[in-house]
Amino acid sequence: MTNRRTLILSAAAALAAPALARAQYTAEDFGGVTGPTSTRRNASSFQVINWQDHFDTLGAATIIADTTSRALHFWSGDGSLYRLYPTSVPMTDELTRRGYSEIVRKAVAPSWTPTANMRERNPELPITVEGGALDNPLGTHAMYLDWPAYLIHGTHDTRKIGRRSSSGCIGLYNEKIAELYALTPIGAQVRLI
Repeated sequence: MTNRRTLILSAAAALAAPALARAQYTAEDFGGVTGPTSTRRNASSFQVINWQDHFDTLGAATIIADTTSRALHFWSGDGSLYRLYPTSVPMTDELTRRGYSEIVRKAVAPSWTPTANMRERNPELPITVEGGALDNPLGTHAMYLDWPAYLIHGTHDTRKIGRRSSSGCIGLYNEKIAELYALTPIGAQVRLI
């Protein structure tokens, strides 16, 4: 016969089981990707950010990419629209550029050409990948910053989102970069923190 105490203990054990199972994973279980904390995903640890802490005005629009919580925050120029997106971030601090920038160009189905540093790290990279190709690391849309070779773009490899996995860019799910692309005007101010 099941008594109340047995029922409560069983329920508590069932609730704790997923947390205990997750605790057994290591970074190696997820491709060796590590960050400030060895976590496979970081989508649940977004930090609240106020644009006023970084900019005097919203301008045409404002984007803050938080490399610690792996999130991109977007505010429309009039402040009526706010969006929060999970992202991929640079693999290492050496590849991470922080500071103020702006969107200077946008492209649908962008082509990708690896930088000299990328080819040095991996000589097997192709010379270029045409836009629209399923193996294109830039996904379906790209927004170019005024820093050469730094972009906010999509990715076909959804495993990268929530991880330290890029060579310097900020990556979003393809459906999310399409949404952000439509909302973001050229000239939008950007800060990477």
